[in-house]
Amino acid sequence: KQWYQRRVAITAGDFRKRGLIPLSTYMKVYKNGDIVDIKGCGTVTKGMPYKVYHGKTGRVYNVTKRAVGVIVNKRVKGRIMAKKINLRVEHIRHSKCRDDFLNRVVRNELVKKEAKASGIFVSTRRAPVVPRSAHTVKGKGISVEEVCPIRYEFIA
Repeated sequence: KQWYQRRVAITAGDFRKRGLIPLSTYMKVYKNGDIVDIKGCGTVTKGMPYKVYHGKTGRVYNVTKRAVGVIVNKRVKGRIMAKKINLRVEHIRHSKCRDDFLNRVVRNELVKKEAKASGIFVSTRRAPVVPRSAHTVKGKGISVEEVCPIRYEFIA
């Protein structure tokens, strides 16, 4: 029964999110090439993904009336295989993994356009966060306490 309990826990709806599915789920448009996240919905048992694919991200390759075909990478022993699975629309949602990248592309284009107009060079590359500069920590009226390990003594 353990496999069943784990399966139920994975596909169970969140607190106060059980029952009828919002109609917006069915109104979403999926096109070939869209990146989607797979999350099994326990309310609808048809077209449900196998538990291995729950939480994975894939790319849509086929769209039908009620379902979509998704290509997902799956690790099988030592290699990663591209698997094609068919899922109903209740079990997928558009992924937000590319939103940050697309927003950055738009922002960089605007910065480049302004830089070209003003005639200056602007680097659009991402820079790593610089470490904080060195500083001394001061305490008012607090004495400095040295912390060191106690020497080990063998007691017979």
